[in-house]
Amino acid sequence: MQTNKVIGDKIKTIRSSRNMSVDDVAERSGVSSEQIERIEGGVEIPSLAPLIKIARVLGVRLGTFLDDVDELGPVVSRAKDNKDKNTIRFTGDATLSRKHLEYHSLSQGKAGRHMETFIIDIQSSEQGKVSTHEGEEFIYVLEGAIEVKYGKEVYTLEAGDSIYYDSIVAHHVHAAQEGTPAKILGVVYTPV
Repeated sequence: MQTNKVIGDKIKTIRSSRNMSVDDVAERSGVSSEQIERIEGGVEIPSLAPLIKIARVLGVRLGTFLDDVDELGPVVSRAKDNKDKNTIRFTGDATLSRKHLEYHSLSQGKAGRHMETFIIDIQSSEQGKVSTHEGEEFIYVLEGAIEVKYGKEVYTLEAGDSIYYDSIVAHHVHAAQEGTPAKILGVVYTPV
């Protein structure tokens, strides 16, 4: 996938410009060397959590990996222009067989932003690895129902429901019922 290659190339370029090896980034981020090599090679984009951890180690915001153009003023995202243009498909746990999240960025191009905003299509009720990273997340359910595993709790949310949480606590988001996809608005804040 082209997006995987672009993100991988950006990470590799920034890492190299900071004179850091893959092992340096792995040690500081807690993301395995093998996974970083797969990301840099364009083989996979595992999920937001490893990307956030890598961004923190490299001293850049998450959006640096996700977009090309920076706009100082407001950025308008129009539905008619965004069909597949800003779509990123992540795997939930570093295996290519678990692609169940499709992210549609709403904030690409906004310079200096601290939040990432997405419409996220959730295709599966598969419960993969939990995620942890610094920051906060807000989810608003647009269609269907989701389950959010947060620490030891599980929250079921339906259309119109929302949840706001600290993302340092282990969490996982998936569709509530097998075969019934869901659509959410997700906002991720990560401190730089």
